Amino acid sequence: MTAAKPTLGLSLLAGNVRSVAASAKIAEDNGFGTAWTSEFYNRSATITLASMAHETSSLRVGSGIAYAVGRSPVVLAAEARDLDEISDGRLVLGLGTGTRRMMEDWHGVDPSGPATRLEELIPLLRKLWKLHEANVDHDGRFYHLKLKATADVGVPLRTDIPVWTAGVNPRMVETAGRVSDGFLGHPLFSVKYLQEIVHPEIAKGAAKRDRSPDDVELSTVVITSVHDDPEEARRRAKGQLAFYSAPKTYDYVLEVNGFQAEAQAIRAAFAEGDHDAMLAAVTDDMVDAMTLSGTAAEVTEKLRRYDGVLDHLIIYPPSFKLSADEEQETRENLLALGKTLAAQG
Repeated sequence: MTAAKPTLGLSLLAGNVRSVAASAKIAEDNGFGTAWTSEFYNRSATITLASMAHETSSLRVGSGIAYAVGRSPVVLAAEARDLDEISDGRLVLGLGTGTRRMMEDWHGVDPSGPATRLEELIPLLRKLWKLHEANVDHDGRFYHLKLKATADVGVPLRTDIPVWTAGVNPRMVETAGRVSDGFLGHPLFSVKYLQEIVHPEIAKGAAKRDRSPDDVELSTVVITSVHDDPEEARRRAKGQLAFYSAPKTYDYVLEVNGFQAEAQAIRAAFAEGDHDAMLAAVTDDMVDAMTLSGTAAEVTEKLRRYDGVLDHLIIYPPSFKLSADEEQETRENLLALGKTLAAQG
């Protein structure tokens, strides 16, 4: 059963390592419960998380996401152990595989069976966090590991570091129900997608492992754009929607949401390198269904649609096709929104 009113987190992607960490501190001071960072080909989630952990003292810090396929299980387990230690037990290890092309072209791994890969990896990480109790001998489909400690292994701060997994299509969502402590939804998710796809698939996965769906903390990232001019807020949100709608990877989400025609138009404009046409193809219905956009008062009201749907909501400031000043303003507006919501209780 999800929370009556989800707690609030903030996704921090734009900026350098120091500015992201500074924003995490402000988020903590303004009442957010979590701060999240991600990684790409030019940014490490774990390094940024370390900086965020150093600058904060109470909010949970999470990777949303770190690439599970880009590290060996031993390296990933050790990094998570260190991050949990320096954050005094505040780490949420959010993992994902990325798209098939990213797995193959960026990380050089077999792109088949991403869900099965995560279902093998996560229990293995949990064994590695208990290396002080037993050696690890694993021979699986994706991972082959024989680790016998040759020196004393200290007991980690936590052997049960929470692992959340990201997913888009049903099989990847089901993975969270099978093995994860939490689920991280995609910025293109609508309430409709959460209710019709995510909830049933989490329950399906949990049933296959004799777990309760309540064992999985449900969250999603929502593109959130706050501005005194509601039309400006919507314009900024449209850019981020266009960015995420361009890859064919997300066709299923857009189809469930009823935006196949818009996706085709966005993709055609993207192929031509026409960013203005990409934004023009994003309809008002898309903005209404998949973002929180408007004045602070309007966004506060729209947040209610996630009551009883999620345990945790991660708001995400748009950045695509925005100037550096616009990015900063958008981020500051979300930080201010968190302070207002915290004051309201």
